[in-house]
Amino acid sequence: MTRQRAQKPKRTMSVRAHAALALAPVLNQRGALTSDVPEGVAPRDQGLYRALCFGVCRALPQLEAIAEKLLKSAFKQRDQDVHALLLIGLYQLYHMRIPTHAAVGETAGGARELNKEWATRVINGCLRRADRERDALLAAVEETPSAAHWHPQWLLTRLEQAWPDQWHDITAANNVPGPMTLRVNQRHHSRADWLERLEGAGLAARPCPFSDDGLTLETPCDVEQLPGFQDGDVSVQDEAAQLAAHLLLDGLDARPAPLRLLDACSAPGGKSAHLLECAPASMLTALDSDATRLERVRETLARLKLSGTLVAADATTADWWDGTPFDGILLDAPCSGTGVIRRHPDIKALRREEDIDELVALQSDLLDAQWQRLAPGGRLLYATCSVLPEENAGQITAFLARTADARAVAITADWGQPEGEGRQMMPTPDGHDGFFYALLEKHAD
Repeated sequence: MTRQRAQKPKRTMSVRAHAALALAPVLNQRGALTSDVPEGVAPRDQGLYRALCFGVCRALPQLEAIAEKLLKSAFKQRDQDVHALLLIGLYQLYHMRIPTHAAVGETAGGARELNKEWATRVINGCLRRADRERDALLAAVEETPSAAHWHPQWLLTRLEQAWPDQWHDITAANNVPGPMTLRVNQRHHSRADWLERLEGAGLAARPCPFSDDGLTLETPCDVEQLPGFQDGDVSVQDEAAQLAAHLLLDGLDARPAPLRLLDACSAPGGKSAHLLECAPASMLTALDSDATRLERVRETLARLKLSGTLVAADATTADWWDGTPFDGILLDAPCSGTGVIRRHPDIKALRREEDIDELVALQSDLLDAQWQRLAPGGRLLYATCSVLPEENAGQITAFLARTADARAVAITADWGQPEGEGRQMMPTPDGHDGFFYALLEKHAD
C-alpha cells in the first residue's frame, strides 16, 4: 500500500478543512494517511488534525453507517472532501470532547473554505440532526456488526472464522491507538540506565515484558523530547517488531563471522537497524523495491551511526544478487496489516478482500526467491504484521510442503501462541501489535 503525503492546500484553511483534504483520497481509495501534518496547520492545531484524521478512519464503519441515514443521497466522488467533512463532524460529536457549536459550525464552515458553499447547509443540517437524534442513530447502526465493531464486514467475517474465541478482543484492540514503544540501543546504554535518564527528563515508561530492549511510554511524546534520540540512543519500534532481530540471530551464533544478513523487505529500516545493533560486525544488505522508502532506511541507519548495503530492487528477482548466499534472512513480508490497524486505521478503508489472495501469492513468491539466497545451515525468519492464518501459518505449511531442504525451527517463547509451525501474537491494548513469526532452517548438504 503506497503511503502518499496529504494534499497541500495553497490557501489558508482551518484544521478541519485540512483534515478533509487528507481524508478524501482515503475515502476514494487513492491514497493513505501519513503522520505528516500540512504546513498550513498551526502548531496548536496539529494534535487536533491528527486526532480528526486517524479518529475518523478508526471509527469509519460506524460513521459511514450514520452518514448514510442522514443523507438523502450519497455525495459524488468529486465531493469526497465534503463527505469527509461530514464524517469529521460526526466524529467530533460522538467521540470527542468538543463543544457542539464548534463541531457543527466550524465543520460546516469548512465547506466554504473548500470552495463548496452549497455544502455548508447540508453539513450543518446533518450534524444538527445527528446531535438531536444521537441515541436513536447509534442504536440503529449498531444493529449492523460492521458498524458495531468498527470493521469492514469482509474482515469481520474472516476474523470471526479464524479466531472464534478471540475476534472480539482483536477488534477491540484494533479500535484504540497503540502505545508509543521504544527500543533502547544497548550498544550505547543499558535499558535500566536509559530508563533512569528518561525519567530524569520527566517522561514515565515501563519495561516491555517480552523484549529486553523495549520500553513503553506512559504518554506518547515527540521524538525530539527523547534523551539522545538524535545520537542514536533510542528508536521508536513496537515490541512485537523488536523480537525479530533476536529470533534470527540467536540461532546463527555458531556460524563464522562476519555474518552475511539480508533484510529482504527492509523499509522503513527499524529491523535492519536492530539487527546491526545486536550484531555490529555483520554485513547487512537492506533490500526494498521502493527506492523512496529505502531513503528512510538510509536516514535511520545514519541517525544510529550504522552502515549497510542498501539496494532498491524487486526481492522476487535475482538481478541484484551477487551470488554469495546469506547466513540469515529476515523476510518481513508485505501483508494485510491486520495486526497493526490501530496504528494505520486507514486500512479499514483501503484494504479490500480481494487483496488477500494477491498478498498470499506475493508472500509465496518472496519465500521461494529468498530461500535460493540462503546458505546451507542458514536461517530465514518469516514475519508479518497480520493476524490472518492464510498469510501466516497456512503460508508456512504450504512452503514446507513444497521445499524439501527446509525445516521449521520451534520458537519457544512466553509471548503469543503456537500456530502451525510458527507463533502468532494478537494486538494487545497498551501492549504489542499483532505479529506472526516462523523460523526456517536450510538443511546443510
